[in-house]
Parts: sequence; structure tokens; C-alpha cells
Amino acid sequence: MRLRACSSALAIAALTVGLTAAAPAGHVVGPRPFLDRLNTVTPGPSTVPGNGDQNPYGTFTIKENVGDLHRGSVLVSNFNNAANLQGTGTTLVQVAPDGAVTTFATIDPAHLPGPCPGGVGLTTALTVLPGGWVVVGSLPTADGTAATAQAGCLLVLDRHGTVRETFVGGGINGPWDMTAVSHGRHSDLFVTNVLNGTVAGGGAEVDAGTVLRISLTTNDDQPPQRGDTTVIGSGFPQRTDPAALVIGPTGVSLGRDGTLYVADTVPNRITAIPRALTRDDSAGIGRVITSDGNLNGPLGMTLTPKGDLLTVNSQDGNIVETTPRGEQVAVKQINNEGNPAGAGALFGLTLDIDCDAVWFVNDADNRLDLLH
Repeated sequence: MRLRACSSALAIAALTVGLTAAAPAGHVVGPRPFLDRLNTVTPGPSTVPGNGDQNPYGTFTIKENVGDLHRGSVLVSNFNNAANLQGTGTTLVQVAPDGAVTTFATIDPAHLPGPCPGGVGLTTALTVLPGGWVVVGSLPTADGTAATAQAGCLLVLDRHGTVRETFVGGGINGPWDMTAVSHGRHSDLFVTNVLNGTVAGGGAEVDAGTVLRISLTTNDDQPPQRGDTTVIGSGFPQRTDPAALVIGPTGVSLGRDGTLYVADTVPNRITAIPRALTRDDSAGIGRVITSDGNLNGPLGMTLTPKGDLLTVNSQDGNIVETTPRGEQVAVKQINNEGNPAGAGALFGLTLDIDCDAVWFVNDADNRLDLLH
């Protein structure tokens, strides 16, 4: 089963700033937290491509050289266009370990190989499957406002950045974040959706967010074929927001035992959906493993090598480490820009190729920064 690979070291730029640490919530006994080993933030390169897209959201560390994808580089999706309108970004950029940035894809909403209701606005939902198939979510708007948001789709690009197909419908409605697991030619996507009745709610909380498991089959140079789609999570709170466009279930990570963890942003908690790979029904929101404490609007999520959960907060620039049992064992501020400090700066994050550092987007400055 393919989850991650860790090997060669990455080069790190010289410019560094210190971190501040806060005490974790509650007394915890156990192995040293992953975050305790990381004490420096290195500001990284700009993620703004030639067309001016802004607001980097999704991140994924490339595991192998294939086509125009380079091992150890980080793929980043942009949610806003040059005018900073949300839900209108169309680019994926690739950041090399030495900081070099190239545009992997610029997606033309008028020339897609299949439907994508509303067009293109690339979200945090981003993964790369074996063979270099890139899957990225689109939650598009016409003018950057939630009132014009539409269902969108999942876009599938080949190893050279060409969109080859779209996945639409079947529960895909505002795909917001995603993780994947692959075994041979079979892959499962786990996708959060945040537009089920949200726009009609007009800012009121609507408890209709979902998590889908979408089965795919890959076949050499042919685009992946979509198989069964199963709703494995439902009832997650979601709402539109003037600043954030929409707030709903965001980060997802699959644990070693097949449990899917979800950053349930609106109620400030992390939940766990058991048997995510095999269940044929919805677990609702799953089991709440932790809430409040150091969490402050959790967004992106990834796993440490030992299986702890790393989430970043939307409201204070902090990264939080939580065990699968729900113990919040470490917290550090990795962005202090703005007022309140760090609010609105963080979203997607991914471990580096060695799994000993964390790449994270910095939306305050449109950069990809490194915690190491």
C-alpha cells in the first residue's frame, strides 16, 4: 500500500527565523513529539506564477521522477487569480528543493476535456497517483464571492500538466481537500465536500458536509477510470464566510489502521472515520478525538512518520500535533504576520521527501515556507 516515501535529503535556504512554542494542552506521556525536533522556519520562494495567481492552497511532495514531475519537489495549487478573487486560480506550480519554481500547469476553463460546473478555482484537494497522474479539486466562483460558487469537479492531469479528464457529480460538490492511497493499479481518493446547501444557507451553518471515497483504476498512459463512489462521512458543519469564501471539513489523512482523520474546521475539532477503506456506508462525522485546546480553526492535515496528526490553524498561525488517541502533544507558531498574528496565513502542508521537515503554504506572502 502506497502512502509516502522518505529518503534523500533536501537543500535548505540560509534565511531563517526563530519559532515560538506554546505549552501543549494537557499532560501527555509518550515518545518525543515530531514538532519538538523542528525549531526553524525558512521563508521559501514565491508561488506566484507568470499569470499572477495568488493564495496557494494545496501541497503535495513528489515521490518519484515522472514526466515533468521531479522527486522531492512540492506541487502547489493556487486558489485566487491575479486580482485576488477566490475560486478563480488556475495554476499549479512546482517548487524544487533548491527553491526554483516552475509552472507545471495553467488550466483553461474554456478548454476542458469534460464538464466542471462553474469553471476552475483550484483548492487544497491535491494528490499525485502512480504514473504521475495529478488530481486536483476545483471549487470555482464567477467573481470571488460565495454567492457565485458552483459544484466544480476533480481535474485529472497527466505527468506533463495536460488536463486529460474531469470527475464530476456523484457527490462531488465543492471538493475542498483530499488524500489518496494506492496499491498497484488501484487508488482510493478521500475527498471532503463543502458546498452541499452552503451557498443557499447564506452564511448560516449547514450540517451537510461530506467525505467521499472514490475508487480509481489506472492503466498505463490512459487516464484513471472512475469506479464506485461511497459517502463514508456526512453531516459536517459548513458555512460561507466573507473572508474565507467557505468554511467546512478540510484536511484528511489516512492512518495505518485504515482510520480516516478529518479536520472539522467549523466546530474546531478532529474526528475519526473507522474502516475508511472498506466501509460501504456513512459514519456520520465519525468519532471526535479532540476539540478546542490548541486547535483554532484547523485546516490542512498531514501525518508524521509515527502516525501523529499535524494540523495548521486558520486563526493564529500555529501548527498542532495530535496523537491518534486525541492527545494534543505539541504546538508551535510558524507564522506571526498580520493582526491577529498568523490569522489567514496557513492552509496546505506536506512533509518533505525525508519526512523530517514540513513544507507549508504562507498565504500572507504567497510563499512556500519550510519548518525544519
